[in-house]
Amino acid sequence: MSNASTLDRIEPALTPAPIDPGTRIGHVHLKVADLDRALAFWCGVLGFELTQRYGSQAAFVSAGGYHHHIGLNTWESKGGSPPPRGTTGLFHVAILYPTRATLADALRRLIAAGVPLDGASDHGVSQALYLHDPDGNGVELYWDRDETDWPRSADGTLAMVTRPLDLDNLLTEVA
Repeated sequence: MSNASTLDRIEPALTPAPIDPGTRIGHVHLKVADLDRALAFWCGVLGFELTQRYGSQAAFVSAGGYHHHIGLNTWESKGGSPPPRGTTGLFHVAILYPTRATLADALRRLIAAGVPLDGASDHGVSQALYLHDPDGNGVELYWDRDETDWPRSADGTLAMVTRPLDLDNLLTEVA
């Protein structure tokens, strides 16, 4: 079957109605090479709490006592390496911080641990820090502005941007 006929068959299924606005993304599971190293980053650096561990094969971490936001496992990846550039897979997992001050604290933690950033952007709707975990998984740490402050075009549509984020200014939010 050609791609064109596959798309013709799928396209109508994508247009009838949008997904329910109450839908949320619940958790992500990441393949890691070394569970202890992954836990040192996700718990030790970022501050997630370990909620359950299954020996050296899997662990679940969360914020605020939820059963898990992030699952870490070595089921298919123990001792493995990150996928090479140019292959498909997860680009990044995005972690939403409740306030700009909590995002600033995340930046402080990264600096204290010597974790380098890949980038830092102000998107108008949000401010974001980009990095990789020890297994090469992309991570975005971000804070959303109030929706009333989002940039909009004259016709009311969203007008996101990508501008450099002033990290020194962000750090002034740390209590």
